[in-house]
Amino acid sequence: MDEPLQLNHPWLVAVWPGMGHVALNAGVYLLSKLGMNAIAEFDTGDLFDVNEVEVKEGLIQPIRRPRNRFFVWQDPAGKHDLLVFLGEAQPPIGKLPFCRQVLNFAREMKTERVFTFAAMATHMRPESASRVFSAATDLEGVEELQRLDLEKVDGGTIGGLNGLLLAAAVEYGIRGSCLLGEMPQIFAQVPFPKASLAILEVFKTIAGIELDLTELAEQAHSVEEQLGELLSRVESQYAQNESDDDEGDDDEDEDDEDEDESEDVEETEGTAMETSEEQRQRRLTPVQRERLEELFRLAAENRSKAFELKQELDRLGTFKEYEDRFLDLFKKSDG
Repeated sequence: MDEPLQLNHPWLVAVWPGMGHVALNAGVYLLSKLGMNAIAEFDTGDLFDVNEVEVKEGLIQPIRRPRNRFFVWQDPAGKHDLLVFLGEAQPPIGKLPFCRQVLNFAREMKTERVFTFAAMATHMRPESASRVFSAATDLEGVEELQRLDLEKVDGGTIGGLNGLLLAAAVEYGIRGSCLLGEMPQIFAQVPFPKASLAILEVFKTIAGIELDLTELAEQAHSVEEQLGELLSRVESQYAQNESDDDEGDDDEDEDDEDEDESEDVEETEGTAMETSEEQRQRRLTPVQRERLEELFRLAAENRSKAFELKQELDRLGTFKEYEDRFLDLFKKSDG
C-alpha cells in the first residue's frame, strides 16, 4: 500500500460545471498549467440517479454515474500545496452528505482552507472587465477579500455546492471563500473565459503561487471579440425591427397585433429547440476527430497543452463525450 501523501499547508479548490464553464475552466486551467496529478476518486453511491442511457451505433452503453476526482499539486516554493476537487455534476439529493464526504478527505489531507469558484451573471457587456464577487466564512476572510478590492456579496444566496460546501467547512473548522467571476447573463450558456481569468488572477494573488495566465487571457480576448460582434448584430437587428414597427400601420387592431406577437414567440421557441436537437445529433468529421487525436497526443506528452485541447473540445461542443479521457491525462505516470 502506498504511503499517505504528505502535503504542505494544503488548500482545496472545488469546482463543478455551471454557467459559462467559469468554474470548470478555471479548475482545468490549474490542472493543466500546474501539471497536477489525480490522487483519489470516491463513489457517491445512490446520491446520483440515472435518467437515461447512452446509445452508440445501436448498442446501449453501461450505466455511468458522474465521477468525482481529487488532483494535487505540490508547491516547489513551499507555500501552499493545492488540492483540486473536480465533480462532473452536483447530486440532486444528499448535497450535505456529499459535501461532508469531500471534506472528510480534505481533512485527512490536513487542508487549511477551501475555495469554491462560480459564475455571477449580470447585465455586463462582453467587452467590460469581469469583476470578481466574493464571500467568506469568517470576518478575517471577508477583510482579506476586501483588501483586494473585490465586490462583496452583500445579500442573497449562493446556489448549490459552491456555497454549501463552504458552510459545511465551518463545521470542520476549515476556513472558506467563494470567488464568483462576472459574466453576461445573456450568454449564460456560452463559455466565458474572461470570468475564469478574473477568478484565477485573484486566486494566484491570495495563494501566492506562480501561474502563467497568458493562454487563458488570449482565449478570453478572442471570445470577447466574438460575443461582442454577435451582440452588436443582434442589437442592430432589434433596432431595425423597432424602426420598422414604428413606421407600420398604427391603426392595426390590437388583438391582431397580440396574435402576431404570439406567433413570433412560438416560431422562435421552435427554432431554438430544433437547433438544440441538431447540436445533440451533430457528428464530428474525420478531420475534426484527427485534430482531437493529435491534441490528445500532445497533451499526453506535455500536460501544459491540455488547456488547448479543452478549448477545442468546448468549441466543438464535445467535452462531455471526451471528459473521462481528458481527465485521465492527469493520472500520475509511473515514470
